[in-house]
This record gives sequence, C-alpha cells and structure tokens, in this order.
Amino acid sequence: MTSTSTPHPLSTQSREPLRVIGSMATKGLLAVLCGEAAKQLNCRVEPLAVGGVDAAKRVAADEAFDVVCLGAPAMAKLLASGHLRSEAQGVVRSRTVVATPTGAPAVDLSSAEALKAAVLAAPTVGLSTGPSGEALQALFTQWGIADTIRDRIQVPPPGTPVASLLASGAVSLGFQQEAELMGVAGVKVCGALPTEIAIDTVFAAAVATASKQPELAQALIAAWNQAANAPIKLQHGMQTL
Repeated sequence: MTSTSTPHPLSTQSREPLRVIGSMATKGLLAVLCGEAAKQLNCRVEPLAVGGVDAAKRVAADEAFDVVCLGAPAMAKLLASGHLRSEAQGVVRSRTVVATPTGAPAVDLSSAEALKAAVLAAPTVGLSTGPSGEALQALFTQWGIADTIRDRIQVPPPGTPVASLLASGAVSLGFQQEAELMGVAGVKVCGALPTEIAIDTVFAAAVATASKQPELAQALIAAWNQAANAPIKLQHGMQTL
C-alpha cells in the first residue's frame, strides 16, 4: 500500500521556486532549513548565500527574491526603504567568536582587558564586513586602540570568510560568526568574546516586496521557526530565539 502526503494548501510543484537570499554566515543553516521546508510545503526553494552587504544591495535593487534573511539591522533598513512586506521575524541568534590559525598559542578570553591585550599583541587582525565586524570596529574605538591597530586590520571582500585568512596564515587573530569558523581546516576556534563585550547577531527573515508568492514565502519562514528545527540550528553554531 502506497502512502501519500497531503500537499500544503499554498503549494504546488508547478509554481516558480521560492528564491531565498541570505548572508554567508547562514549559508549552511539555510540550505538545510530550506530543504526540510521544501518537503513540508511541497514546493521548490532555491537558497543563495552571498556577503551580507551584497545581499542587502541586491534586495534594495529589487532583484526578484521571495525571502530575505540577514542581520536585524540590515533588515530594518530594508523595511524602512520599502523592500520588505513586513517587519522581519527572528530566526537565530549567532555569537561572534575569536579564532587563530591551528597551532597558534591560546588566546586569553577571561576578560575584556585580556582580549584587548591579545588584540594589541596580534600582528594582524581579521574582521568581517558584516554586523560583527562593524561592532568590533566600534569596540576598538571604545577601547581607544582603533588608530593603533588600524594598519593591522584586514577585512576580506564581502562573501570571503575571515576563516580563509586564518587558514592561510594571512591573519593571526580573527573574529567572525561562529558558524563561519567552526570546522574549518587550519582554523582553531578559541571561544566567544567575554560576556561583558559579547557581540551577538540576530538573523531575521521577511518576505521581500518583490515576491510574487508572499503567502508561500511567509509559510517558509514559519517552517524555519518550528521548534523541531532547534537541533539543526545548534548544529550550525546558532541558537533559537
């Protein structure tokens, strides 16, 4: 006896696929979540991960995406400029971590002062172009060391992870979302920033104004946020909200 599943009322395989755009930090997670949701909703989903800055620019240029998933500040700007149909819904929280090339000495993360000393001692420091990089630049300014280390900071192009700079030895100390550093050959994740200066990024999702399937797109976001997906999010270095 052959079993059949009941299609989601909004879905049909004859529809155009839902196009999803997100940042590199959520690449692995969105690939899995979209795959699971596609089966549940009986629709096709095409996730695309690029640098967060580039993703926001493409959405702002009215490229035909159905769902946008970026850091909360970027989503707020897209909403204000009329490129999202409604306020974004939080999907995951991602912490910023510290990493070094494999084999490098351990980094003292016991306090903000200890990390400040490590940054000052590092010959080169890698930051991203995304929310964590912006927050760290602000932290360095707050510490009064921004000018001192300015020439040591390396920021790869959007879409290029700090992990690649660490693995090649181009930088000796790197900061980025945990999901982009964990499990990368040649990279040692030392741990999260000290609690008093923790930098967490909330990645949120919303239906793009350009979407021609807004109801199905909204159902996709709801599927991502089902409680059953909490283990998947943790496996990708992120926490449920």
